[in-house]
Amino acid sequence: MKWQKKGLMATMLVSIALLGAACGNKSAADGGSSDKAPTTYAYVYGTDPTTFDYTVTSRATNSAHTQEFMEGLLTRNKYGELVPGVAKSWDVSKDGLTYTYHLRSDDKWTDSEGNEQGTVKAQDFVTGLKHAVDAKSETLYVVQGSIKGLDDYVSGKTKDFSKVGVKAVDDHTLQYTLNAPETYWNSKLTYGVMYPVKESFLKSKGADFGKPASNGILYNGPYLLSNFTAKSVIEYKENPNYWDKKNVHVKTVKLTYNDGSNPDELYKSFIKGDYTAARVYPTSADYKNVLKKSKNNIVWSSQDASTYNFTFNLNRGSYNATSKKTSKEKEDTKKAVLNRNFRLAIQFAFNKTTYNAQANGEGGAKKSLRNMLTPPEFVSVDGKEYGDQVEKDLVSEDSEAWKGVSLANAQDGTYNVKKAKEYMAKAKKELEAEGVSFPIHLDLPADQKAVLTLNQSKSFKSTVEKNLGTKNVKVDIQLLSEDKYLVATYQATSGEASDFDISNASGWSPDYDDPSTYLEIYNPETGSMLQTLGLDASATVQGADKGAAAKKAVGFEEYVSLLAKAEAIKTDANARYKAFAKAEAWLLNSGIQIPVHSAGGSPSVTKVVPYTSAYALSGLASTYKGMKLQAKPVTVAQKAKAKKAWEAKRAEIAEKAAKD
Repeated sequence: MKWQKKGLMATMLVSIALLGAACGNKSAADGGSSDKAPTTYAYVYGTDPTTFDYTVTSRATNSAHTQEFMEGLLTRNKYGELVPGVAKSWDVSKDGLTYTYHLRSDDKWTDSEGNEQGTVKAQDFVTGLKHAVDAKSETLYVVQGSIKGLDDYVSGKTKDFSKVGVKAVDDHTLQYTLNAPETYWNSKLTYGVMYPVKESFLKSKGADFGKPASNGILYNGPYLLSNFTAKSVIEYKENPNYWDKKNVHVKTVKLTYNDGSNPDELYKSFIKGDYTAARVYPTSADYKNVLKKSKNNIVWSSQDASTYNFTFNLNRGSYNATSKKTSKEKEDTKKAVLNRNFRLAIQFAFNKTTYNAQANGEGGAKKSLRNMLTPPEFVSVDGKEYGDQVEKDLVSEDSEAWKGVSLANAQDGTYNVKKAKEYMAKAKKELEAEGVSFPIHLDLPADQKAVLTLNQSKSFKSTVEKNLGTKNVKVDIQLLSEDKYLVATYQATSGEASDFDISNASGWSPDYDDPSTYLEIYNPETGSMLQTLGLDASATVQGADKGAAAKKAVGFEEYVSLLAKAEAIKTDANARYKAFAKAEAWLLNSGIQIPVHSAGGSPSVTKVVPYTSAYALSGLASTYKGMKLQAKPVTVAQKAKAKKAWEAKRAEIAEKAAKD
């Protein structure tokens, strides 16, 4: 799922919501809800949604809302387990190729006024998938290679959708046939591309289906949209027809637009009672007052599965936001960005701890740091963390660069000034031989009103220029309005429209429970995040691929081969993960992207009862269903007690699963 890094708003919302993930206690004294507990959750959002077509969008700024409005066959509980949603049960054939889902009869469609519009039926899932194809979904990659016949239908080899492996056996029985066994198949069902669409409603709306308005979709999830005013407010209300409404304790949600220009206002609004929670900032001048009033209520969130990174534009085609004055400066920067030694020099010169401290202060600077795209603990290889295997493979790729580098979370594994200078010297020798003049100018876009991310951009500029020398590299921060910043980065519609040399505007969280959900986003043939590298997926390009030369220059053909080898392993999870570790090592060794941090690892104050919401490392799940609120702010002791109980239960579940 595609995340942005605008104003830290996306990160703030996720981090604070995760404070309410999983189990809480029942009594008010222990942090449970009381009779006086509020039922409205109020906070902020940072970017307007652009569509509510949940089958199409890959952007978290859209999915953060549609996951409240819609529910798929399965969902997640507060411990992260896959549990029944629209499907009350399911069966799997012995060969692992056929999944049959038995739908509940009380899952209802509801319009924006709260009127029931019939029962969700198996055919609605067939309609949803066909619509996703017809609408050229950004998220088809999640299932296109999985469902039998789907790739042929998408590519036009077949015109008959009935040949695709999705079938409504009857109104309440749905069947999928896969090309090959996937042990993680069910985790894909929590993503929007697999959600239902009612055909009669789809036809009645036509091109307006998914319009970001209350009547743009039908609902079957816990909430309905009650109000959306652009750059102002987004409000939800409880869905009166939701099948599991007994577990919807938050009855209304109000999110107010915030451009990130005044972070201190969040805490002040929390104290006034306007917000249910608030991110707090140790670097703020007002933080001393926060400590004075709320020292025992500042709780830190845990790292999640998202990864925010810097990406290099490998084939820049737009120069609307630049400090470059000549075509030679543009060409020199292009050549430098395509040089691996140059990219690694930037990575080794970048002090991620100082960068992260701009938002979390020195005490929290390392809590959310990440050193690889896939979290090191996401899966296991030979009984150890996946990251351990990647470390070994990295050393095999290039021991000079990676020997002694730790990829563990919550520490900066790549900051090394000595290495930075060595790799810059190598790059300079190679590039000067090509006629490149120094310094190299790197345009870095920044939202001029987003104080925190602007400070982080300044930190990046400071450490890179200091460690490499301004005679070698200059980072030119391009101050843009929010709209221009988004168009140049996060919302760029193509590689050519990506208007930067290096950017910190994006991130990724997993769609399903397999390393491929991270690594395939940069597959040069099909990757959904290639535009953040200034490239386009060759499979979707009409005519010549403008990024072909850049793809060849960075050696993408090896990456494709490594991904294909891993994808070919279907039933041996350990061997599959080991193969993906080699692809992960290639990606890190190439230096085309620099992992920086996850969401989480940040301080907040909140009235959300700890560990009561759904917990989802991958895919989508309602943030507010299950969430409980309390009248008083959560205390540090309360959070710690709840976390201990939650982790114990998670360990119990994992142990049971291993035995089964």
